Amino acid sequence: MIYALIDKETLLQRKVSLCSFVKKLNPKTVPLLQYRNKLASLEEQREDLRVIRHCYHGKLIINDQLLLIDEADGLHLGQEDIRQYSQDLSCAVQKIREVIGEKILGLSTHNEMEILQANKLDLDYIGLGAYRGTTTKKDAKILGDHALELAKLSKHPVALIGGVKRADRFGDEITYRVIGSDLYES
Repeated sequence: MIYALIDKETLLQRKVSLCSFVKKLNPKTVPLLQYRNKLASLEEQREDLRVIRHCYHGKLIINDQLLLIDEADGLHLGQEDIRQYSQDLSCAVQKIREVIGEKILGLSTHNEMEILQANKLDLDYIGLGAYRGTTTKKDAKILGDHALELAKLSKHPVALIGGVKRADRFGDEITYRVIGSDLYES
């Protein structure tokens, strides 16, 4: 299944409207959509989430912004972001769960150690990458096909991220293909 990654900066660069773009996504084939906006105010992000809700009827995940959880079905955090809540990841997840309850919680992972740590946490999925290089994260360590072996270590569903294309096909170890830039190529 496809997990769409909508990056506001990319939309602006490509002069694509948020609503027109997400209207093209079918919730049956794209059940999850993550909204990422590292530059905007919380109010602008909140308004974008409302636009997405109006135009897309699948599950909506917010990137990093716990304060916006009421507008979303879940939260995705990076390794640095989760540690804002506690250096003890179990404690951090417990604090986050107190706020989000049963909503979806995902965590980025990049190596065996992070996956094994994630296996001990109350998560709904892990993001694993980068599979290939991307233009949005130029400093990402490229895992290539090693990511497919690492995915087998996870007890959680795996969302493979980083240069993943719509045409890519993987085995059962990958639950979601996280696709960003390739969604614009149609």
